[in-house]
Amino acid sequence: MERLIKATGYSIEGLKAAYQHEASFRLEVALLVVLLPAALWLGDNGIERAIMIASLLIVLIVELLNSAIEAIVDRAGTERNELAKRAKDIGSAAVFVAIVNVIVVWGLVLRN
Repeated sequence: MERLIKATGYSIEGLKAAYQHEASFRLEVALLVVLLPAALWLGDNGIERAIMIASLLIVLIVELLNSAIEAIVDRAGTERNELAKRAKDIGSAAVFVAIVNVIVVWGLVLRN
């Protein structure tokens, strides 16, 4: 139980750090706050609502991972490095794909 409590504390610290230091994460949280109630209202059933909400949470998950990648790359050094750029660009692309996923999921669900 102690391990679970500590792990939860670390997770909360990570969420706080992302919110404090990452403008993109703050924007995505704001969109979640707006779109989550919309998903609950617009989804016709539990499955549609769950898929719509899951697509939003996936964006936050990917943004957290991208922010972690950026932090470790920045920690490694500030000089221009092609591998560091590639890592950051790929992380950014992952966030982009997650956002496209939201658009596709919501578009398909709301098309009905």
